Amino acid sequence: MNPISFLIFAFLCICGLNSSLVAGANTIRIGEELNSSSNPLVSQGGNFTLGFFTLSNTNYSYFGIRYTNDGQARKVWVANPNTPLLDNSGVLTIDGTGVLKITSGGTTVVNISDQVGTGNVTATLDDWGNFVLKDETERTLWQSFDHPTDTLLPGMKLGLNLRTGQNWSLTSWLSNDVAASGAFTLSWESESGQLVIHRRGEVYWNSGIFKNQSFEFTPALNSDFSDYHYNLSHVSNNDERSFTFYNWYHHNLSFVSTNDESSESFEERSRIYDTSNENLPMWVLTPNGQILDAATSLYINPVDFCYGFQSDNGCANSEVPKCRGQNDTFVQKRRYFVGNAGNGRYDDNTSLSLSDCMEWCWNNCTCVAFTNYNGTGCVTWSANLEYRDDNPNVMIIYALVPGNSSKGKRWWMWLIIVVAISLLTLFLGLFCYLRIRKRRREGEEKKLLHELTASDSFNNANEIENEGREGNDLKIFSFASIVAATNDFSNENKLGQGGFGPVYKGRLSGGREIAIKRLSKTSGQGLVEFKNELILIAKLQHMNLVRVLGCCIHGEEKMLIYEYMPNKSLDFFLFDPAKKELLDWRKRLNIIEGVAQGLLYLHKYSRMRVIHRDLKASNILLDENMNPKISDFGMARIFKQNETEAITNKVVGTYGYMSPEYAMEGTFSVKSDVFSFGVLILEIVSGRRNTSFFQLDRSLNLIGYAWELWKEGTAMELKDPTLGDSCAQHQLLRTIHVGLLCVQECSTDRPIMSDVISMLSNETMPLPAPKQPAFFTGRSVLEASKSKATSVNGLSISIMEAR
Repeated sequence: MNPISFLIFAFLCICGLNSSLVAGANTIRIGEELNSSSNPLVSQGGNFTLGFFTLSNTNYSYFGIRYTNDGQARKVWVANPNTPLLDNSGVLTIDGTGVLKITSGGTTVVNISDQVGTGNVTATLDDWGNFVLKDETERTLWQSFDHPTDTLLPGMKLGLNLRTGQNWSLTSWLSNDVAASGAFTLSWESESGQLVIHRRGEVYWNSGIFKNQSFEFTPALNSDFSDYHYNLSHVSNNDERSFTFYNWYHHNLSFVSTNDESSESFEERSRIYDTSNENLPMWVLTPNGQILDAATSLYINPVDFCYGFQSDNGCANSEVPKCRGQNDTFVQKRRYFVGNAGNGRYDDNTSLSLSDCMEWCWNNCTCVAFTNYNGTGCVTWSANLEYRDDNPNVMIIYALVPGNSSKGKRWWMWLIIVVAISLLTLFLGLFCYLRIRKRRREGEEKKLLHELTASDSFNNANEIENEGREGNDLKIFSFASIVAATNDFSNENKLGQGGFGPVYKGRLSGGREIAIKRLSKTSGQGLVEFKNELILIAKLQHMNLVRVLGCCIHGEEKMLIYEYMPNKSLDFFLFDPAKKELLDWRKRLNIIEGVAQGLLYLHKYSRMRVIHRDLKASNILLDENMNPKISDFGMARIFKQNETEAITNKVVGTYGYMSPEYAMEGTFSVKSDVFSFGVLILEIVSGRRNTSFFQLDRSLNLIGYAWELWKEGTAMELKDPTLGDSCAQHQLLRTIHVGLLCVQECSTDRPIMSDVISMLSNETMPLPAPKQPAFFTGRSVLEASKSKATSVNGLSISIMEAR
């Protein structure tokens, strides 16, 4: 064999030998082995390396994953943290059942996976640091992301897998040189939406609520990392409750997840980092219970120790030893102690961490300092020892620094002074505010009284300023007299609830019964509307209009005092199945004619032309003889004698009683009241409320229903069944006919009130055929806006609306 052929043969043999150890750069299969002397596995993109390693200051051997280019060789996952090998004899292999394990000298040290696989089982190191064991069907049998140690990588989860019961949490190392489980665990609590650190099973620190890509007690996540920042997210569904983070930094690498439990790829969620420098994205739970962001070298939870009284930074509250003050802390120093060596204490328990030493020293009142050797065990010193401070040649210890009691006393003194001054200022300010408010209220009352006396409805101020003395138009009642009359506005005296507030029955000291409308502060009726209704009703005198006796003004309280109507309002009888029987046809016809007379007076014969704009059954009051009286003039408008209609930019009223031109265009006139009166006629005849009428096989309101019956010649079906035979058919049909004429869609087709009265009283007067009424539905007109407000012929009108 010539030399060249020999070299080729030797090379092929070496390749064959190596293939029995590791089949590929990032994958190991059944029968293959990986040991400390063979090449480690390297992820396809070269970001992560998997293999055996030893930690400094120890001879222990571990198997784990690290960033390939991490100069500090920090480990992101360890397979055997609590079962290290005592030498370099460890071997990683996949046995014939597909179980991933570490052996030494032919003996199993630890089974990394516990699920048996079939066929060609492989374990692959992926490019985001996940070591995944799969069977030949690509089913994931086990993965390192489900078993984190002390490090959270982008895409790893904290929380709970609800399908498998797997708990994802981090556990700190015992020390930087000992990978064994330490005192701290980091977990995600989905119920509260917080990251929580436990120390030996007890809550030690929490992150606060997650909001705006950060937590309440994680200032490092809120700071500016230049180009470096994270995308934090959490999931809560039927499969899992988890938290994870992704980095949005560099773009040199693209990962695609093979995690069967994730429907999204890592590539879809994150821009990937550049691992060629020290800015490696990972969160490490340190042995001291801090969360280190390795990419920025910042601590996400910036607390060295939680003493039990620092809840403002996320530390859990706990009982503080009586010998410790809230200003006492442990400070890292380089110092040594001199004196009686017996005051030093050494515990070589290798399961103790530095945190355990701190816990013991904090709760032992004689302890003044602590440290540990080689990462485990505790060394503590008791009181009465002299020490030399800050010598760079001695060991690092943590010494107790007592809080300055004098500073504390001064702080409390200043706090007391500041609080006292603040309270004094607050009381003085409150006193001044109440004085100013009282004067302003009295000023407003005097102003309103002045405005009322300035009205041409009153002769002089004396006529309304004296309690209970009748003037030409009204009285002013004191608040105390109204409170006494209504028994302090008791529920027993409450008559009902109106659009602007409750109405109460009262009895004056002289025995006269009155009705009090107490305007609600939130009703929308202000000073102008109050004055409007007060002066307007005072000027109007008619037997079919309710009479106002006076008013009461007390601070923000505004009340109108009316004559008492013992039979309440028309709707109280008309829409009650039992009480409506008290309204026979004669009484109903009398109510229709009385309301018509009242409207005619408002439109034609009063000292001013008034449009009511809110005529409905609840605003028709009944006296002891069931005579109707129109009430509630808070939304009334006053027209000048040469005005016929106006346009408003604020449409107010009650849906179902508004004329179409007013509801849709803001135009109103006397014909608007005629429309409302027509609705009222149909309600009185049928005993049904227009706004709540519902007929499955016909129109959706009373007007439309009446129109359909009229067209079909069956208008008698509209009659209230409780009327029985108390009314003549021709009289009922004529009343319905008049009602339909009043609700015609075009306002010019509707009769004026004088014609309506003639139609009702003169049965021989021929009536025109009614045209289609306005029984529109589906549009809310309680509040509408127009681009301008005008009146006919450019004439101005007084704005006196209440809603």
